[in-house]
Amino acid sequence: MADASEKSKAFVPLENNPEVMTHLVHQLGVSPALSFTDVYSIDEPELLAFVPRPAHALLLVFPVSATYEAGRVTEDSNKSEYTGSGPDEPITWFKQTIRNACGLIGLLHAVSNGEVKKHITPDSNLDQLLRQAEPLGPIARADLLYESSALESAHADAAKLGDTKAPDAEENVDLHFVCFVKGDDGRLWELDGRRKGPIERGVLGPDEDALSEKALDVGVRQFLKSEAAGGKGDLRFSLVSLGPSFD
Repeated sequence: MADASEKSKAFVPLENNPEVMTHLVHQLGVSPALSFTDVYSIDEPELLAFVPRPAHALLLVFPVSATYEAGRVTEDSNKSEYTGSGPDEPITWFKQTIRNACGLIGLLHAVSNGEVKKHITPDSNLDQLLRQAEPLGPIARADLLYESSALESAHADAAKLGDTKAPDAEENVDLHFVCFVKGDDGRLWELDGRRKGPIERGVLGPDEDALSEKALDVGVRQFLKSEAAGGKGDLRFSLVSLGPSFD
């Protein structure tokens, strides 16, 4: 989804494909012990049982609708622009300033928070990027991503993968990525680079992950319920989970 200035540089949109996402995070520096997996249902226990747990983060991709845009604007209207930074920041959030990079921003949110941080290879490109990003405010942090040649190169490599032909970087696409992640503080956060900042959705117990019933109820299910209530009728979406790799 393009939401940055038309004068900003653009990336080829990523496909919400677990192989693509896994390739990219491993290339950046996440341990092979973690990978992305398709989530085929959020309501059928027998299908959820196939997803490796714990699920540290979820990436949801969906077609942007008028209902979603109206809800986003309304919810953000009484919020101030986020200004957090530093080691005491409850969650790491990145503002999107690169067009069609919502998949990359969602992926960065998934690997920059919670348990996943323990699985980042020291001195890898991702480790260096996050160390540089930590003391910066949102605008400077966005500039860091914008200027990162390592990030752009890794993204370009991953964008060539996938099951479908990737659209051109300059093409406007109607799909958008949102990340739901369990932070170090046990809270479930909705992280979206188009919003004014991170959004807390609820507190999870020690044994509850991003695919737990409570997390789904206040996260993905709530999103889909709002879309259905708006009468959009187009509930196409896909969901991947970041968790332990299959043996």
